[in-house]
Amino acid sequence: MTESKVREDICRFGRSLFERGLTPGSSGNISVRLDDGGWLVTPTNASLGFLDPARISRLDANHRLIGGDAPTKEIPLHAALYQTRDSTRAVVHLHSTHSVAVSMLPEIDPRAALPPMTPYYLMRCGPTALVPYHRPGDPAVADAIKGLAGKYASVLLANHGPVVAGESLEGAVFATEELEETAKLYLLLRGMNPRYLSPQQIADLNTAFGLTPPDAHDH
Repeated sequence: MTESKVREDICRFGRSLFERGLTPGSSGNISVRLDDGGWLVTPTNASLGFLDPARISRLDANHRLIGGDAPTKEIPLHAALYQTRDSTRAVVHLHSTHSVAVSMLPEIDPRAALPPMTPYYLMRCGPTALVPYHRPGDPAVADAIKGLAGKYASVLLANHGPVVAGESLEGAVFATEELEETAKLYLLLRGMNPRYLSPQQIADLNTAFGLTPPDAHDH
């Protein structure tokens, strides 16, 4: 895929996410890793609904700006996922309402922020980790992500929002959307004792679709 096409895809997906209210104002950012090890990433203070392909930030493999506008301050966050998950080719970070709300609840398990509610949540997102609050752009958030040792493709940043890694831009966007819908389901059903997927059903999904649970990395 050409760099020009990647730029257009970032704008197309960004506009879709913005128009559906998944990341308001100038919140959220998207990056794609290119074949040369460099990145394309959305600029700082840019609305995902009004991106200009020519102004998207172009970074080299050392994260230095070599073209376009100044990049998002969340570069350390994106870099941590690229560094710990070799298969990652795109990262999407949003401020989507339901995901942020779940990240603020006291009962959330940092190793499984959401229960196994639907097969597509596990297939697209896998289990989701929760990392403690850091101010936006704080390099310490990268250390928190690195501490997950590449076990999670989807992460909730406490009081902030989701960040999701994918093997393609489309995959990362779809997984982020699935995470938001699962968070919405969780909030709708909270306190109602819903029926989640059983361990046997989860094992069947893992076998059928080659999913790797986070704890499998330890064996």
